[in-house]
Amino acid sequence: MTIAYWIVASVAALAFVFAGGMKIAGPESALRDKGVLPERRTMARERAIGAVEVVGALGLILPPLTGIAPVLAPIAATGLVIVMVLAVVNHRSHGEPINGTLVPGALALVTAVLGFIVWI
Repeated sequence: MTIAYWIVASVAALAFVFAGGMKIAGPESALRDKGVLPERRTMARERAIGAVEVVGALGLILPPLTGIAPVLAPIAATGLVIVMVLAVVNHRSHGEPINGTLVPGALALVTAVLGFIVWI
């Protein structure tokens, strides 16, 4: 189970670091052109969402890797699941596609389940 956790957590962490990093570091015009940043949302809010995603991704990897409070890893994964559920609700309420939220959300959910099995 530990190997499965590391595989899924690594893929999930990469996905969230990539998505969050793009939101943090990407220029506003590029994010709006790609459809990542809708007109109704401010750049500050998008950067905050990106920061939450990056911190959550770090929470999947660093606690078990360092051996310091590995129980925080499944908690971080649960937090990312909540972020993705809120993203689905938000996108659905505005008639936007939810395709970009399903895979990271599923990865976070599997990571949370495996993390609770392995680390608790």
